[in-house]
Amino acid sequence: MRILLASASPRRREILERLGLEVEVCPSHIVEERLPGEEPEAFALRAALDKLGASGPYPPGAAALAADTIVVIDGGVLGKPRNGAEAERMLATIQGRWHTVFTGLAVTHGGAVESGVEASRVKMSVLAPAEIRWYVATGEPMDKAGAYALQGIGGLFVERVEGSCSNVIGLPLPLLRMFFNRLGLFLPRI
Repeated sequence: MRILLASASPRRREILERLGLEVEVCPSHIVEERLPGEEPEAFALRAALDKLGASGPYPPGAAALAADTIVVIDGGVLGKPRNGAEAERMLATIQGRWHTVFTGLAVTHGGAVESGVEASRVKMSVLAPAEIRWYVATGEPMDKAGAYALQGIGGLFVERVEGSCSNVIGLPLPLLRMFFNRLGLFLPRI
């Protein structure tokens, strides 16, 4: 099965390909900005739906997917850091604490759209300033919400995950499966 991915995320593409899907990347170029007063969960969902809409129109019969992942702590949203200093600040903020990862997911097929948000809680280890500098110097945090990658080197610093681990990586697979089933889409390897 072929799916259009309205995201430039190499992690999402890799996950979908491991599921046996043929992936065509058609990233949207929306500005991912939270609206005044917008709740974080609503922001993640709106961003996913905006990405899905901005990447269309899709060919008849095509299936398309968009997602947006954010990290929330103390009511503030941490997206992708713009530079090393911002990555260091994000990591200093979340180290030694719990935060919530929200991923908005939207899938369309045959004119129907399924969308929703998955939430997971993550506990980070206490990090020494030198560990933060070292990790940022690897470059890994630079395109990750909250400035870390559970599936990469950043996994060293994650003490615990409550909820979907795939959500923390950026594509909540149980939610994806549910949406595929509702839309009559089937994964080739199931």
